[in-house]
Amino acid sequence: MGAQYVSLLQIVAPVFVVMAVGYAIRKLGILSAEADRSLIRTTVTVLAPSLALDTIIGNEALRSPANWLIPPLAGVGTVALGILVARIFSKGLPGTNPRVRKTFVFTTSVQNYAYIPLPLCLVLFGKETVGVLFALVLGVELSFWSIALWQLTRGTEARSWRQTINPQVVAIPSAMLLNAIGAEHWIPAAIDSTFHLLGVCAVPLGLLMSGALVADHINFSALKKGSRTILLATVARVVTLPVLILAITALVPFDPNLKAILVLQAAMPAAIFPIVVTKVHDGDVPTALQVVLGTSLIGLFAIPLWIGFGLHWVRGY
Repeated sequence: MGAQYVSLLQIVAPVFVVMAVGYAIRKLGILSAEADRSLIRTTVTVLAPSLALDTIIGNEALRSPANWLIPPLAGVGTVALGILVARIFSKGLPGTNPRVRKTFVFTTSVQNYAYIPLPLCLVLFGKETVGVLFALVLGVELSFWSIALWQLTRGTEARSWRQTINPQVVAIPSAMLLNAIGAEHWIPAAIDSTFHLLGVCAVPLGLLMSGALVADHINFSALKKGSRTILLATVARVVTLPVLILAITALVPFDPNLKAILVLQAAMPAAIFPIVVTKVHDGDVPTALQVVLGTSLIGLFAIPLWIGFGLHWVRGY
């Protein structure tokens, strides 16, 4: 078990190191805040969709009609379960400020579902499983911009279904359709190579930008004052949710690729991007920082532990 943990830690650590590089180059002024908008838009509108097209088209695991529907529903399920657990633990927060409770539920409920799991999935399982991961990401994306964001804004903002539509939500079903009709046999090799070259840029740039966002919003005094919030978020996101997700995954006869992905999702800390969304939608930013940074710091050591345990429990590795 010890050797397996060290091996998994060596796979996980570079992901956090790249994020740390993003943090450092922001603090050193190499990556300016002015560049953020264009780089994030490039990642979201070009690089990430290209990665989805590259990994989904020609993916045998996504030939099965079951994998067109079940992984997205599983993605919705992880967020819904996260909201339920976060709402229970939010009752232990100090004070009665509704903005604090809404922000806690919003940030705790959504795992880091893409930029950390993607490189881990590639190393541990390969391209076929990454394609199924994107199908799950579709469900998480839809849930993030609907039911999760509603937890933050309910009673203060009108919501529109159009806000759930983004390039990923369009690219993933499009790629699944192209895969279903055998597009890999008639798409020119030059275009396929273009998808690949653009796609491999998505994860490192996304991780660098995540580190830069942390550098922009980190507040050490808020972290020091939020020990109770960090503890509750950790017990909810890093302990309770992994146990529940892994138990469900072990009991339900999911496709083996989906089981592998759910193990990764169970092991993830809170997503980083909700810090920005919290700020835009007038949530409590210190609470978001406490949840996201607290679970992420602990996640560096918890992720390999949960992956090792989860694969053994769920898949018998």
